[in-house]
Amino acid sequence: DRRVCGVHAPCAALSLKHSYTLAAPFYDAFLTAATRGARKRSLSALSNFPPRDVLLLGVGTGLDLPHLPNQHNYVGLDLTAAMLTRARPRAAGLHFTPLRGDVQRLPFGDASFDVAVLHLILAVVPAPTLCLAEAVRVLKPGGTLLVFDKFLRRGEAGWKRLLNPLTRHVATRLDVVFEDVLAAVGGVQVTTNEAALASGWFRLIRLEKATS
Repeated sequence: DRRVCGVHAPCAALSLKHSYTLAAPFYDAFLTAATRGARKRSLSALSNFPPRDVLLLGVGTGLDLPHLPNQHNYVGLDLTAAMLTRARPRAAGLHFTPLRGDVQRLPFGDASFDVAVLHLILAVVPAPTLCLAEAVRVLKPGGTLLVFDKFLRRGEAGWKRLLNPLTRHVATRLDVVFEDVLAAVGGVQVTTNEAALASGWFRLIRLEKATS
């Protein structure tokens, strides 16, 4: 019976798996246009890298895939087969391997990837601290993490926190404070932290893993 941050992680993951299996046919309609610009801004960093091994955590229906340069090797991991089925056609022209798995328990050894992309995943999983820690673990020293998600500011209250008990088990969390998650994980340094959407509720964050 493993508990992470007060959440029964296996049961919560199963709940999310069921929710996103049902949502897969409608997911793109809600998110494609709204997030396209922010995704492109985040992923533009990859165009300047020589060939790398890149892990896409929570790849979903593959909305990131059209914005990826083709020189890298990509692994796209998601909890649901329905999402991966929709992602595959978007990977045309890319070296892309889809893989079912839990971002909170990555099936990779330490230091396996040069880059990890965490787009709209830290505020979805039951245990964002565990998700980030796993991403850092599988990243090589000096590697890069690209984060795009919605985060509360420290001390921020209001409707987001009030709604969180209703949304956290079926769609998304509204109470994640990135600075608290980062402080609990360690081993990485923020190099950029920019407002993306909704007056800064959504942010683009780039981190670098320590080299030693």
